[in-house]
Amino acid sequence: MACVFELTADATPIVLEAASGRAMTVAPGDFFLATPGHRESTRWVAGGVPTEGLVPGKNYWVLADSGVVGNLKADSPLQKHHLGQAKYHGALVGADGEILSLGKSAWPIDPEAVDGSAPVYLILGTSAEVGKTTAGVGVLRALRQKGHTAVAFLKASGTSSLTELLRYQDFGASYVFDCVDFGLPTTYPSGRDSMNAFFNRALDVVLSVTSDVALVECGGDFLGANVPVFLECLSKRRRDIKIILAAADALGALGSKRVLEDIGLSINLITGPCTDTPTLQQRTKELCGIPAINLARGGSQNIFDVA
Repeated sequence: MACVFELTADATPIVLEAASGRAMTVAPGDFFLATPGHRESTRWVAGGVPTEGLVPGKNYWVLADSGVVGNLKADSPLQKHHLGQAKYHGALVGADGEILSLGKSAWPIDPEAVDGSAPVYLILGTSAEVGKTTAGVGVLRALRQKGHTAVAFLKASGTSSLTELLRYQDFGASYVFDCVDFGLPTTYPSGRDSMNAFFNRALDVVLSVTSDVALVECGGDFLGANVPVFLECLSKRRRDIKIILAAADALGALGSKRVLEDIGLSINLITGPCTDTPTLQQRTKELCGIPAINLARGGSQNIFDVA
């Protein structure tokens, strides 16, 4: 739901996404809109909504720059420009007197929508910040250069980010979706109820819009954020999924290969920091027996030669 928060007077300024997608500085005493939610980042912060919900007048933590607020359980030593305490003032209501919720603005369900059978390219990662979006943009560029004029993009899991969606849009995606479009600010916590229905609703939309290809990125690592549930839902709809793995190192890539093989999925291409140097790239390729390309250095033109 949409709620009003006030950055506490003793906080330092924080940076959040504005409605336009730009980075917006919020100063102590400023009011802003955000939503209660959960986050289980392996790199940034972990926290969520208390069981009793948010209480007006109490302070909570901004868990993500997209405006997710809740209790803070833990955070890493890394600098986080969004992390700060804010006082909860209450939920917004619409003209009908009902509380404004993300679910009310979710993409409408079309009972007559038909799966267009577009092929699916899936970006997975061994952790946060291993180059999944870089890989996704590289794949998108390659698809566009190959003549695909309509690409539908879905960030299926993790924490919502308008900035990421706009980046895919800048590179030519015809449609861009993330969890907010289907009623949730994030796909945490792991083991959350009803995620099967949530992911199937997202796939119903993404696979039915007019597109040549569907490009999907799963945020975080593929063991969290209910990604295993999403992979199960997607596998029931597509047998030939092209999987691009972004991995930090060769051993992470090898472990990912084995985990995915156990659920019947095969990696087509490996990228990420494990390909940053010729030594690492060759080691990854030989250890995993899978082509490895550094997409951060413009290797996207070679994707269709190996994937």
